[in-house]
Amino acid sequence: MLNRRTMLQAVASGAGAALGLPLTSQRLLASTPENTTPKRIIFFMQNQGFDPATCIPKGIHNSGSLAQAELPEPISPLEPYKDRLHIINGLHGIHTSPSHSAFFGALGGYRGGDGVPPSGSTIDYELSKALPQTLLPHLCIGMDSIENMTTKPTLATLSASGAGQPIFMHSNPNHLYQMLYGSISTGDIRRQHEARSNVFNQIELLAAAKGESLPATDGLRYQQFVNGFQDINGLRERLDTVSDHLKKFAPEVDERYTNPEHETDWHDVLLDLGISALTSGITNTLTIGSGRGEIFGAWKGLGIEQQGHNLGHMKQPDNPIWIKIRQYNSRMLVKIIESLESVPEGSGTMMDNTLIVYTSNNADSQHTRGANWPVMLLGNFDGAFKTGRFTQIDGNRPINALYTSLLRAAGVTCDRFNMDEKLAKKFDDGNGPLKELLV
Repeated sequence: MLNRRTMLQAVASGAGAALGLPLTSQRLLASTPENTTPKRIIFFMQNQGFDPATCIPKGIHNSGSLAQAELPEPISPLEPYKDRLHIINGLHGIHTSPSHSAFFGALGGYRGGDGVPPSGSTIDYELSKALPQTLLPHLCIGMDSIENMTTKPTLATLSASGAGQPIFMHSNPNHLYQMLYGSISTGDIRRQHEARSNVFNQIELLAAAKGESLPATDGLRYQQFVNGFQDINGLRERLDTVSDHLKKFAPEVDERYTNPEHETDWHDVLLDLGISALTSGITNTLTIGSGRGEIFGAWKGLGIEQQGHNLGHMKQPDNPIWIKIRQYNSRMLVKIIESLESVPEGSGTMMDNTLIVYTSNNADSQHTRGANWPVMLLGNFDGAFKTGRFTQIDGNRPINALYTSLLRAAGVTCDRFNMDEKLAKKFDDGNGPLKELLV
């Protein structure tokens, strides 16, 4: 019988599939220490703001337990999981300029804006580096109207690997399915996968040759383009090595992919693909952009005719439209929890080692200064975070302090995330992680 280290080494050498190992046991990495617990994190970013009245139980004003509280109607689907929930109120993001959206600044903790490139890496990317290595370290999916998802199947507004290095969200589930599971498919999907793979291989070769004749400054910029295709092609090759095991995790393709009635059909299957990437072990970091970090978005499948910018001008508390949207989000969170709970891991399940971070990319409302940035955490990340609580943050603590807390829980030693001393003197009364959150 193979021990864990032998399994990991076998996977790293491409032999994992030949050994007949379950993919979640393989972990898709080579150097995880024997005593390391696999962890994963999910960011769910809803646009148009997250009004605290839609998540804080009535009558609760001070930090304390949620045990005797009843969750507000917009997040009522989470009531059965209240003991795993931590609602945080009082963080700020004034320095991110979040009105309409902070864009990359929402997860970066720095000033953002429409069309403004990222000035540094975002927390989701940094966590993907800190967590155990996977085939696809970081997956981003974006949900919008059918029109927007069709005309712009990829879009970068929320995540970045560094300054000027955006990470694209996948919004067309057909394209994402081909990328993740094309090698194990049959019929048209398999033929399209092979055709796209051949095209990408040719583009990479042509791009690399073309770049050799460019001036040094243009060549550096062009190399980023080449690297993008190398990453895509490299991922396809890595996924091919474990194709036999991906079959048990690939969602079933139905008419929602090719003939969606509403945009929520694509939202639902994108979520399925994101969950499958987690449960299969393809990735350990998932970022979901509902509204894709912008001021658009549509939910006609929920019976909501209003869409886009107009939704942000509506008050969220006691608003039947926003109750539908927030409950839809909450049901998605429940689906993630239940899916991860169904997969054994260690002495428990995958959910035991997972943290879900739910918030907005523009604080509490569409037109906001960012003075209050509510956040919900679900799960405890292998016992690192307190749960079943409401925490009111007193003082001047930015969202960067939350991100520092996440990094600390992932084993990264840092006192501040993307905030230097000069900026901290103005926007942060403290230093290090939020002690109110960590065990």
